[in-house]
Amino acid sequence: MIRRTPFGIAFLTLVVFAVPAVGQTGRVSGTVTKSTDGTPVVGVRISVDGTPINTITGPDGRYVLRRVPEGPQVILFRWLGFRPQQATVTVRSATPGTVDIALVAQIISLNDIVVASASRVPERTVEAPAAISTIDRVTLRNKSISGQVPAALAQTPGVDIVQSGVNDFNLNARGFNSSLNRRVLVLQDGRDLSIAFLGSQEWNSLSMPMEDFAQVEMVRGPGSALYGANAFTGVLNITTPPARDVVGTKLSVGGGELSTIRGDLRHAGVSNDGRFGFRFNGGYYRSESFSRSRTAFDGSDVIGEYNDAADVPLVAGTTAAVPSCTGLSNCLFVERVPLSGQTLDATSGLVSGSPDELQNIYGSARFDFYGDDGSMFTAEGGAARVENGVFVTGIGRVQVPEAVKPWARLAWGNDNVNVMAWYSGRKSLEDQVSLSSGIGLKESSSILHAEGQFNESFDNDRLRLVAGASARKYLVDTDGTLMSLLNDDRSDNYFSGFAQLEYRPIPQIRFLAAARVDNGTLFDTQFSPKAAIVFSPSENHSLRATVNRAFQTPNYSEFFLNVPAGIPTAALAGAEVAVEAPLSGYYAQLTDPLVVGPALAGAMSALNLNADLPWNFLPQTPILAQGNSALEVEKVTGFEIGYKGTIENRGYVSVDVYLNKLSNFVTDLLPGVNPAFGPFDLSTTVPADLAQIDAILAGAGLPPTHPLRVGAAQLLAGYEMALAGVQGATGPALTTVGGNPAIVVSYANAGKVDEMGVEFGIGYGITPELRVDASYTYFDFDVKEAGFAAAGQDLIPNTPKHKGTGSITFTGQQGFDAGASVRVNDSFDWAAGVFTGRVPSNQFIDANIGFRVNNYLRIYAVASNLLDQQRFQLYGGSIIGRRILGGMTATF
Repeated sequence: MIRRTPFGIAFLTLVVFAVPAVGQTGRVSGTVTKSTDGTPVVGVRISVDGTPINTITGPDGRYVLRRVPEGPQVILFRWLGFRPQQATVTVRSATPGTVDIALVAQIISLNDIVVASASRVPERTVEAPAAISTIDRVTLRNKSISGQVPAALAQTPGVDIVQSGVNDFNLNARGFNSSLNRRVLVLQDGRDLSIAFLGSQEWNSLSMPMEDFAQVEMVRGPGSALYGANAFTGVLNITTPPARDVVGTKLSVGGGELSTIRGDLRHAGVSNDGRFGFRFNGGYYRSESFSRSRTAFDGSDVIGEYNDAADVPLVAGTTAAVPSCTGLSNCLFVERVPLSGQTLDATSGLVSGSPDELQNIYGSARFDFYGDDGSMFTAEGGAARVENGVFVTGIGRVQVPEAVKPWARLAWGNDNVNVMAWYSGRKSLEDQVSLSSGIGLKESSSILHAEGQFNESFDNDRLRLVAGASARKYLVDTDGTLMSLLNDDRSDNYFSGFAQLEYRPIPQIRFLAAARVDNGTLFDTQFSPKAAIVFSPSENHSLRATVNRAFQTPNYSEFFLNVPAGIPTAALAGAEVAVEAPLSGYYAQLTDPLVVGPALAGAMSALNLNADLPWNFLPQTPILAQGNSALEVEKVTGFEIGYKGTIENRGYVSVDVYLNKLSNFVTDLLPGVNPAFGPFDLSTTVPADLAQIDAILAGAGLPPTHPLRVGAAQLLAGYEMALAGVQGATGPALTTVGGNPAIVVSYANAGKVDEMGVEFGIGYGITPELRVDASYTYFDFDVKEAGFAAAGQDLIPNTPKHKGTGSITFTGQQGFDAGASVRVNDSFDWAAGVFTGRVPSNQFIDANIGFRVNNYLRIYAVASNLLDQQRFQLYGGSIIGRRILGGMTATF
């Protein structure tokens, strides 16, 4: 019995309209092999020309096309690295047709690659109106065992990748990186992978291995006109295959250095003559981490961790509360609690034992319904549970002992219409731990999103319209641990609409204009326009010019953060005692009639020095991180020209030159930038009274050498020294919170910068098996308005001026493959909130080797940082060393 729920009725209605009646149909099947040796080819895309019917070959090279209309049909065979072919077959319902094809290998050309992220509709890469790169499947396969998606983009020009731990990465493009970067919007099948509270990604929580991705596209440059908030410097678009494209079972297992163990299992199939498809993914991952505890009271463990990798040696300090390590900018580098699994020595702060290992377990399921008109309905969901990850944040490092991230997605689409709804959640099963302050942090958050998109072509495809709208709700609750109870347990809305119009007056020229309007509870209405022209003198070359405007909204932390940022300090109370004790004793003498006489004692009592003391510090002054609810969005306007072209259908060249004008930066956590926390009122009342004391004593006839006058001068000098010490130790951070003194770091909008750069990429296929690739990126900037003077921190991009990559890959016809790549970065300055210092230059070499025993079994080994160069990639991050992993993949 079927319950007639609203959702069930809607689903049945959708199915009815998605499956129009068709005439007699039949099947076409066959095998695809290599022309050289007759071995099967897996993954070949096979379609019926003029229809939406398609499939791919399995590990045995076989395929089945179902529900093919009767009559003569042209069957198309396409796969990167092979020459496209076609064959004609007559389809009959009673007798299945058979078409076997032997493919001829050819060098991959830029013309063969189709992308969808630049315009939100499919188009050839060479004609895309943006700087866009795709990550080839060989790279995804080789990086899959590590689970490090950003590492797969390491060879992409213009992309900034900094690694803090095994799974803690910041992915950015075109400068101005930070400890929690969210300027690149990351999507998986249209679902935003960011965390609601921070807006950044947790890369260790994907519910699928990289080798199962269908395509990964990286768009560089402002993208809010099509994608909205936080597509500030780029969009990373990940798509996964429908169930019918991966029919069968695949098992991948492996492990290696850092005690790594990983296993991934996928099973997919189709039923009901190919109308329904299902796919299940599950996996487990365990590894040690590069992260180390930093709790030694004298900073010696930080010294030991950083000195071999730093350009400038660090020197240990003396106290846990305010360590004075040269090159370490603040007390947050030395932490209060160790990593999970380790024990702290109360005398020295040193730890014993080994940190608990990183763990991740995930599962997901997908169900597809395929309509005869090419439409597809998808229902999928999954969850990942992560343990013991360590992440660099604005308040120092935070460890996540255990959290779960569930998600779900519904989608329906055809060639012209796509509608989708999705949910992403995150819940801390155990309190997250701020290693600097030692406090527990809770988070339970959800994102609910619905959107629709329409595209249509007119005038024989000379005119194309793409339009869409979306609505989103954020639900965030930290139980008062990250936000004040006044601002916690939030529900905020976000709405948007966009349109893009493309006009092609002649085949060689395309004009594009797009605009998007976004509005939300937490920010004012934003308008994001885009204009572009693409000139393609031939199918192998194109020139383009674009203008884009984008914006980035502050995250919940920046708006509403309310949390201890470090260990409370007794330094201010000590300064208070240094002044109050001698002042009180001296005041007792001045008001004693037996010492100075009745008249002078009365005059001194009238000054009431004890009541005029300007401070009254607590024994421990709190160190707080506070949000700023008055923050505005960051904005960027980008101007860009670019060229893409193929070389003899063997290689490619891409050149992109850009100028970005950025404004309204949201600072990292800094002292003195938020006007809501003004300077603490260290009044000059006591120095004035001390000066008045000396005048009264002089009027009473006491000479300058009299002990009472000498005492007054000494007290005045001592007060000024103590005051200078307080101001030197805290700077503009000393303020008033709730009527009490506190040291506060916060956020503000500040700064205007022009940034400019050149991104160059080149690749060449020497043979169908052997190719080389290289890239070079130049970056520079000009600060028009700093806005950080109060904080004593310069506005810098946290990006090297020069960086380059190079790689060579071999994919043999006999099953052997190998590759090596190098990534070279200049040294550069890093300033992101509490961590300020110099990041050393680095030269990382990665390598891989594999052998396909047969079409069902492959064994492999991969190495990252093969030469084990000890480097940190952001100041405050962990030292990254070598990691060699190996494994096998079996397909059934």
